[in-house]
Amino acid sequence: MNSIFLRIYGGMCAALILVAVLGVLALHLLNQVRGEQYRERLAHGTFALMADNLQPMNPTERHRTLLVWERLLGIPLALKTFDQTGLDLTQRTRVLRGQALVEQTGPHAAKVYRLVSDKEQLVLTGEVQQISEQLARATIYLLADELVRVPVAEQPRRLAQLKEEKGFGFDLQLVTVDQADMDEDQRRRVAEGDTVMALGKGGDSIRVFAGMVGTPWVLEIGPLYQMNPYPPEWLVLIAALGLSLIGLIVYLLVRQLERRLRGLEAAATRIAKGSLETRVPTRGADSVGRLASAFNGMAEHLQQLLAIQRELVRAVSHELRTPVARLRFGLEMIGSATTPQALEKYREGMDHDIEDLDRLVDEMLTYARLEQGSPALNFQRIDLDALVNQVIEELAPLRAEVTVRRGLCLSAADCDDAWVEAEPRYLHRALQNLVSNAMRHAQSRVTVSYQVGQQRCRVDVEDDGPGVPESSWEKIFTPFLRLDDSRTRASGGHGLGLSIVRRIIHWHGGRALISKSKSLGGACFSLSWPRNQERR
Repeated sequence: MNSIFLRIYGGMCAALILVAVLGVLALHLLNQVRGEQYRERLAHGTFALMADNLQPMNPTERHRTLLVWERLLGIPLALKTFDQTGLDLTQRTRVLRGQALVEQTGPHAAKVYRLVSDKEQLVLTGEVQQISEQLARATIYLLADELVRVPVAEQPRRLAQLKEEKGFGFDLQLVTVDQADMDEDQRRRVAEGDTVMALGKGGDSIRVFAGMVGTPWVLEIGPLYQMNPYPPEWLVLIAALGLSLIGLIVYLLVRQLERRLRGLEAAATRIAKGSLETRVPTRGADSVGRLASAFNGMAEHLQQLLAIQRELVRAVSHELRTPVARLRFGLEMIGSATTPQALEKYREGMDHDIEDLDRLVDEMLTYARLEQGSPALNFQRIDLDALVNQVIEELAPLRAEVTVRRGLCLSAADCDDAWVEAEPRYLHRALQNLVSNAMRHAQSRVTVSYQVGQQRCRVDVEDDGPGVPESSWEKIFTPFLRLDDSRTRASGGHGLGLSIVRRIIHWHGGRALISKSKSLGGACFSLSWPRNQERR
């Protein structure tokens, strides 16, 4: 699956299917618990009434009463100890708490347990085959037996008292025949002492009416609502609808994301084919927007690197042409030399051309190493004052007509303790290039000065030459760029020295700048970088 939408949607489908399966299992368990609670609520009041009637009796009376109830109600009843019932610890605990425990034995059949005597550990058990019908008949019989023991006027109050005490799970009330919601035939049957069941108005419940012989009352039980389990089909339907809705939302959200990623893919393909100016829109600050910004930065850097590479190849081929041509000319002249002096002259010229080629190759390798990425810099604590003196001693004899001197030197302590953190080899190369460049263009004087502060340090190299036009201050650091376009290029060099200086100081976290020298009138090249590299 190569589509982001399909991956996300597939993952959500798998998660939703898993949730649906777990939901069906949870629904099944929930229906079981609800069914148990429903049956216990129906049986609790009736069996509590029987158990409470049996409690004060002796064993003989209990046996007789159970036989009478069995014959009248059609429910097998028995008194057993806990050991005889075979109940587990959890079930026993529920019975000891006074609950009516209903253990389903068939679709409509169940075995009911109710505590009679805690001291005797006696439990009333009954096997109900039709739990709704038989319990209703048993409830009517037991309630009628209780109500006849009180005066007729007191019977409604006694019924309410029994309902509260025994915890019946349905409504009980005494009404007159006229108040009962029955038709004429049902009223006639109730008046004859029969029991009538009537559907509720909504058709989802039933009411049981029983006439109380010798009284104006009709015992109304209900409404009794049937326990409707939650069908698993509902959960499947809800899952399907939820999956469709989630899929639509995910599709709308991912479509724009996938479109932007396709744009990135297309741009990368165009760049791979050589269209380096390709860019992608950077909309938003989300991950894709940041990726687009990084992509554009990468493309820009790649374009610059390739441009530098092309310029480097072009410049190198141009720079190599002159010394190679001179070497070829020197070889031709050696063959025609007639005197030892002429032969020596041509040999010296060829040696000079070879040195020029060697310097060019060295500068190109150094620049390429600095340009291709972060070089391995081993920063050390060095004495800047000693380094300046070393560079002056190395370069001052190369051009006798130019005087190279130290300028103003300031440090946080004193000039003997002007330490800085830098890569010794590269910093030495940078100062060497600056001083060599100044000596080539100076008329008579070059000064090297520095300042070392608590946070940063600075080196200035000034000369009294013609200087650099302000319009060329930035371009002068471009590789192979020289402001003198003459073929002789009397100033020498290959146009890489200042580029190398800028790259070296860049990897030191600093900057290379050019300005007009206030003291000598020529150019002033300045290097500024952090004194402590760890604080960059």
